[in-house]
Amino acid sequence: MSTSVKIVTELMATHAVRNAGMALNLDLIANARVNLSAVERRAATLTTRRSVKKEWQAAWLIKALTCIDLTTLSGDDTPDRVARLCAKARMPLRADLVEALGLDAMPKVGAVCVYPTMVSSAVKALQGSGIPVASVATGFPAGLMPLKLRLAEIRYAVEEGAREIDIVISRATVFSGDWQGLYDEISAMREACGEAHLKAILATGDLKSLRNVYRASWVAMMAGADFIKTSTGKEDVNATLPVGLTMVRALRDYGEVSGVAVGFKPAGGLKSAKDALAWLTLIKEELGNRWLNPSLFRFGASSMLGDIERQIEHYVTGRYSAANRHAIA
Repeated sequence: MSTSVKIVTELMATHAVRNAGMALNLDLIANARVNLSAVERRAATLTTRRSVKKEWQAAWLIKALTCIDLTTLSGDDTPDRVARLCAKARMPLRADLVEALGLDAMPKVGAVCVYPTMVSSAVKALQGSGIPVASVATGFPAGLMPLKLRLAEIRYAVEEGAREIDIVISRATVFSGDWQGLYDEISAMREACGEAHLKAILATGDLKSLRNVYRASWVAMMAGADFIKTSTGKEDVNATLPVGLTMVRALRDYGEVSGVAVGFKPAGGLKSAKDALAWLTLIKEELGNRWLNPSLFRFGASSMLGDIERQIEHYVTGRYSAANRHAIA
């Protein structure tokens, strides 16, 4: 293994402490401000001030691979499709590429994410792999089911074996400024998760302003979310770097107050290795190396994995292969 690949692939693979949350601070929420033009300028520089090439790029792409939540959330999902996804999760890179890179073992993705009814199939397919199963819940993607049913869906997914639950917030609470209602809702969902980690999807494309994104991020963390996540992937606008910058600044601010590191998951519209490098750059520059591991950072993506494997093959062989040479996640 080259020195650069070894350095980046071994960056602080520690487990994050659960976020116990804190009392809702309405004064902090009311006084929150976000400078839109400053955020956009900062986000624009992330992909232009530097580039990552050769063995360093290969190393960062392996790091990105380990942070992917390999996902299928389609209406025509079946146990067989989930089993195929889990097979790719077990072997995200071809064995010859792993050998050529000098890696000690096949890298693992961060998790496999499915609907609640597919959790048991995923758990069975991943048995012995150490890869956790994540489940969306709470009426994904709209989140407009009655709270009692949303909580029941969380409990069902946990009983089926999900170790992580991706919940969706009620956008109406943000639009109306009902921060107490949002806090109470997420707190109840956190309790329903039990030992499973809670990822709060803010559906940022629906929230209309970065100020709303910042406020919702804080409320979710104060309510006990272990991760905050940009999008369901079903909105018209999903993960963007200005939204990501706003959310990681909220993470940083919350950490300074609480002493707890909360995770971050961009999702929706992330398709290429180039996207992966841009988001990893954001995390490294804004939060530091501590977040560069799957206990604190995930990508909600599947098609991205194929392009990562293609770019790694180019690094190893010097040639670009056709996309159909790589197994579909």
